[in-house]
Amino acid sequence: MAFPFLRRAGAALVLAATCGAAAQAAEWPAGKPITLVVPFAAGGTSDVLGRTIAQELGQALGQTVLVENKGGAGGVLGADQVARSKPDGYTLLLGTIATHAINPSLLPSINYDAAKDFAPVILLGSIANVLLVGANQPYKSVQDVVAAAKADPDKIAFGSAGQGTSQHLSGEVFKQLAGASLTHVPYRGSAPAIQDLIGGQIPTSFETALVALPHVQSGKVRALAVTSAKRTDILPDVPTMQEAGVAGFDVSSWQAIYAPAKTPAPVVERLNKEIAAIIAKPGVAEKMKALGLAYTPNSPAEFATFQQAEQAKWAKIIKDGNLKLQQ
Repeated sequence: MAFPFLRRAGAALVLAATCGAAAQAAEWPAGKPITLVVPFAAGGTSDVLGRTIAQELGQALGQTVLVENKGGAGGVLGADQVARSKPDGYTLLLGTIATHAINPSLLPSINYDAAKDFAPVILLGSIANVLLVGANQPYKSVQDVVAAAKADPDKIAFGSAGQGTSQHLSGEVFKQLAGASLTHVPYRGSAPAIQDLIGGQIPTSFETALVALPHVQSGKVRALAVTSAKRTDILPDVPTMQEAGVAGFDVSSWQAIYAPAKTPAPVVERLNKEIAAIIAKPGVAEKMKALGLAYTPNSPAEFATFQQAEQAKWAKIIKDGNLKLQQ
């Protein structure tokens, strides 16, 4: 039997907590800078995007938004820092497919829980990867690569920007769906992988469409297919993997904004609306398009559902492929 005074006390506690969160949200941001942690080194796509959002968000909120680059371990270090930060709206994360979909299964020893330790704010956009071959390679289509790999298993190598990257996992998905046995060659970033592809040290590679674009335009490499379900605007003449005959292929790298878990819902909602308005600005939209990012409006709840699906998808891919980081 529940006692009336206990019910009243419980309701009072809930009301007090709700009012406290609402008051905190109403005051936010108040005389204190906001930090956006970018868990990768300066100069990359995440950094450029993060600085664009930070500058615009600072203007919209009338408060300074600082960018802190904290690279290392495929984004794990920066993500872990935000997961342990105070949930008051003053620390945010530029999260990615690596920090919140791939690493949770590929790196089971990470300290944060991608689903429980963060409040999803907004999905900023996704970018396709692309299967590239060197200009001097004989492969003119995806099916040429598949046929050669089946005829001579594990003799054809594919390069990537590193273990656990979306480029690496694009190659693993390709192997699973096409039944093609290729050997992964990880590099320390996109630049050395592209240079070895151009130089003929590796015959194929997966790379982001943005990084691939100038090399495709120069004729130094050929783009055989993009990994997304739809063609990308920056390589509109390149077919999708599905169009090229690999059914079910749909891999896109993505970027997003997160706050620590338990950040007041009104703060999360305001961040979502402010950032959505920023992305809709013509100058920002053009810059994101130039980065190869495709944005679809989304709420925090919709983004959370997307992340759950991505985590489940990559957990299965990693398990089915028995993928482990090479030591």
